[in-house]
Amino acid sequence: MESVCVCVDLHLPYHLKWYWSAEGYRRPEITTYFDQERVFTDFQRMAADIGRTNRVLERSIDNGAAYTLNLSGTFLDQCSWDPGVLDSFRDLADTGNVAFAASTYYHSLSALYPDLTDFKEQVWMHMEKISELFGIVPSTFVNPELLISGNIGGLLKKLGLKCMIAEGAKNLLREDVPNNVYSDDIPTLLRHIDLSEDVSRRFSDRSWDGSPLIADKFASWVEHIEGDVVTLYLDYGTIPWNESKAGGMFQFLTDLPLSLEEKGISMIKPEDAVKRFDKVKLNTLKTESAARYGMDGMLGNHAQHFYLKELEIIAQELKERAKALDNAHLKHIFGYLQQSDIFLDMNTANITGYERSVNNLSILSDFRRAVWEGSV
Repeated sequence: MESVCVCVDLHLPYHLKWYWSAEGYRRPEITTYFDQERVFTDFQRMAADIGRTNRVLERSIDNGAAYTLNLSGTFLDQCSWDPGVLDSFRDLADTGNVAFAASTYYHSLSALYPDLTDFKEQVWMHMEKISELFGIVPSTFVNPELLISGNIGGLLKKLGLKCMIAEGAKNLLREDVPNNVYSDDIPTLLRHIDLSEDVSRRFSDRSWDGSPLIADKFASWVEHIEGDVVTLYLDYGTIPWNESKAGGMFQFLTDLPLSLEEKGISMIKPEDAVKRFDKVKLNTLKTESAARYGMDGMLGNHAQHFYLKELEIIAQELKERAKALDNAHLKHIFGYLQQSDIFLDMNTANITGYERSVNNLSILSDFRRAVWEGSV
């Protein structure tokens, strides 16, 4: 193995309230549909960990690391509560070895809509926000939940993006290992599921046969994988969580670039991997869909499919009624109603999946009523 790409994802959703429209129709507002108290509490909890976590990433960068950060638009909106959080990420940007990925601003599944207008607007909105806040124009695209589906590569290239990261699912790779840059309408890197989960999920599990996981051990695993590049995709929140639960995570990240370098392996950004390595053909990128932890989690039941269809219809209605409505206000709320987390909450494998389905569809129905009545 020649190189490792590490992408770290930080997304904090706007949670929907328990809501029933029989309480009375009201003007659509963020506070009408979303649990702002819970959102603020979650943000405060994360903000308390960001400073120390980013200092660890900076030490790792000093040792030769490179990282790509995927900061969702919903998280960036919440940073208005504590602008110092953004300063911490600006310090990382100033190292020159951090890239920022583009995504759909509202962490939406708009890439699945038949009409990609909303998808295009959200990606561009996110790219502009990243550029405004950090002075860096994204080159890499990441769909929420590492979704890959449909033909969006050509559109992404027109927006100036150079590559994308997606889930390294078995239905894409068959028996292969995700260890290359793959050719599609846009070059694609696929998450190495096992190694990513080793770091994010299993790191603090004392019963795991890989425990304790130190940088030298991990580098030796990577060394014995054939190919050009291993792509790790980590949840930002698991870094301080693993550190607080079992210790060792901060030291692992600090040491990782040095341990990899001893094996002749470099840490690089995805756009550098695209420049450096030949592309490997993978036909399933055009024929299969995949997402982190499976498509069924988001679109495995009728309610989830119905919610998606309603979003498609509302997107079209907002487009048609743009001149008659306070469109910016409505589109902002509509954006939050598209979050992938809403679909995951409706998974009936969850204990509250059925109740959440009724609740979320009730909210969406009330919002659609407001669009048609013009009660904005």
